[in-house]
Amino acid sequence: NMLADVKAHWDAPELERRLDDVLRYNQRVWTLFQSELVDPANPLPIDIKKNLLSLSAFIDKRTYDLMAFPAPEKLDILISINRNVSTGLGVN
Repeated sequence: NMLADVKAHWDAPELERRLDDVLRYNQRVWTLFQSELVDPANPLPIDIKKNLLSLSAFIDKRTYDLMAFPAPEKLDILISINRNVSTGLGVN
């Protein structure tokens, strides 16, 4: 939701700071996922772990791209992935 809010207010003052804060927060969340997925005690099937780790690598790449070359439309895929994953986890 924070990513969607930044996109909705792209022309707002302090966009750079807000975008940086939101991207770094999102990156921390995905880093937590990564650390849990590589934990040998994690009970998820290996195929799901691999898929989520691949997805997290994409998230990292898109995040760095957004930090270097900000554009509101680049947020769409991050917003979509986060919402789909949170729905799958029952977080909504």
